[in-house]
Amino acid sequence: MRAVQFTPPGSQASIQFGMGTTTMEPGSMQGMFLVVEDIEAARDDLLARGAEVGEIWHLEPGRGPVPGPDPQRRSYADRATFADPDGNTWTLQQITERLPGRVEVRDSGALAQLLLETALHHGGYEAVAPPHDWWDWYAAYLDARENGSTPDEADAVAGRYMEEARGVVVSR
Repeated sequence: MRAVQFTPPGSQASIQFGMGTTTMEPGSMQGMFLVVEDIEAARDDLLARGAEVGEIWHLEPGRGPVPGPDPQRRSYADRATFADPDGNTWTLQQITERLPGRVEVRDSGALAQLLLETALHHGGYEAVAPPHDWWDWYAAYLDARENGSTPDEADAVAGRYMEEARGVVVSR
């Protein structure tokens, strides 16, 4: 067996090329996606290396495939297809901004700091709140902080969430 495995930085996925890695016939893989940040540059690079790459097209909501790049430059819309030397077909797809919840690279140190901050702020809430599930408050606080709220704003968001969604009323 001989193989080369590629894992893009921060990716959760890898692709492996080689001899003896599978019993599949060459060319039997069809419609695989290769995600790129700049489809024009990726297409030009493939063309310069001798690959035959189709023209860029985009998916238009309600219409399907339309020739040319997306006039609105929406992420996930632009595509181009090519075949590798074995005959497997690929679709280049331009993704410039990931949808929420898609591949995210987390910094464990920053997350640990945010959890510490959350624990410290929750202590103030817990001192005056009736018994409650701490994870409910944590979730609301963390979500608010990760969406740009200041610590004080996140305190207020978490408090409102506990009162409105969880029925925990704090009398101060």
